[in-house]
Amino acid sequence: MAIVDELRGLREAGEAAIASAADVASLEAVRVSYLGKKGSLTSVLRGLGSLTPEERPAAGKVSNEVRDALEEAVASRRAALEAVALEARVDSEKADVTLPGRRRVPGRRHLISQIVEETVRIFIGLGYMVAEGPEAELDYYNFTALNTPPDHPARSLQDTFYLADLSGERADVAGESDVLLRTHTSPVQVRVMERTPPPIYVLAPGRVFRRDVADPSHLPQFTQIEGLVVDEGITFGDLKGTLEHFCREMFGEDRRVRLRPHFFPFTEPSAEVDVSCGLCAGAGCRFCKGSGWLEIMGCGMVDPNVLGLAGIDSERYTGFAFGMGAERIAALKYGVPDLRVLVESDMRFLRRF
Repeated sequence: MAIVDELRGLREAGEAAIASAADVASLEAVRVSYLGKKGSLTSVLRGLGSLTPEERPAAGKVSNEVRDALEEAVASRRAALEAVALEARVDSEKADVTLPGRRRVPGRRHLISQIVEETVRIFIGLGYMVAEGPEAELDYYNFTALNTPPDHPARSLQDTFYLADLSGERADVAGESDVLLRTHTSPVQVRVMERTPPPIYVLAPGRVFRRDVADPSHLPQFTQIEGLVVDEGITFGDLKGTLEHFCREMFGEDRRVRLRPHFFPFTEPSAEVDVSCGLCAGAGCRFCKGSGWLEIMGCGMVDPNVLGLAGIDSERYTGFAFGMGAERIAALKYGVPDLRVLVESDMRFLRRF
């Protein structure tokens, strides 16, 4: 029969084409051209309907043999081509294990985090606890409860980021809000005093925000560390002794400490704390602007009004508070001339510390 001869010829041609396929893509093209829906074998099989009933069994048997043979040839050739491709890929991607390894620079804690952790360690050694609070704070806790009346300059929009009220619940003052980004971590102290009866010994580190333009000595966002003590019989001498201990632990045993009178609305009396310059040993240099001293923090005795607003009996209890910037401590301890380098992710600086 002519159709049987055609099928056998198709088998020979297909096997030859399969054997000559150079890669998997060309093999797939050969398979489709012979075994696909529009392939050569499919076209021949459509002619089986024109055969007589006596011719169809023989032709059907041959067509099945041809299909099976071509499919087997395709599978065999595909396996061979994939093995060759895998071997070539292994050869091209293999690593020379005799080459020296690449040194990975180990990660480390950021300098600001190191300062915070070291400060926390020092005060935990004195019996303090660490306290935290929200960064988006209420006006009451950030100002009013800290003896800062509404007309105080610290409430100026030039100093504080206020958050707009988009809730729509106060249509008469749309956009206004008593919620702000805290300007210090002192609100944490107020919250602790409200819920914890004395004695209180806490340290409150955290991020704070002010409307400052970044320059060598200011950042709009920085890390503040504040401390609070409330107990019976606490005096200014306890404050001075505590801060002298901290400064010597942080900067070295040879560093001298002095306190200068100052004003803060939530402490009275108040003081600025200076430490002797480590570069010139107090003799005076460019880093300390010839004074021999470097300002590091503010402090003072907690104002009785602040204790009263927190529900603490100011006739029985006294206390002190202090606050410092971790970035400034880092700059003074390691001689960093510009606070901005602490937040610019310069790898040369980060690898140094």
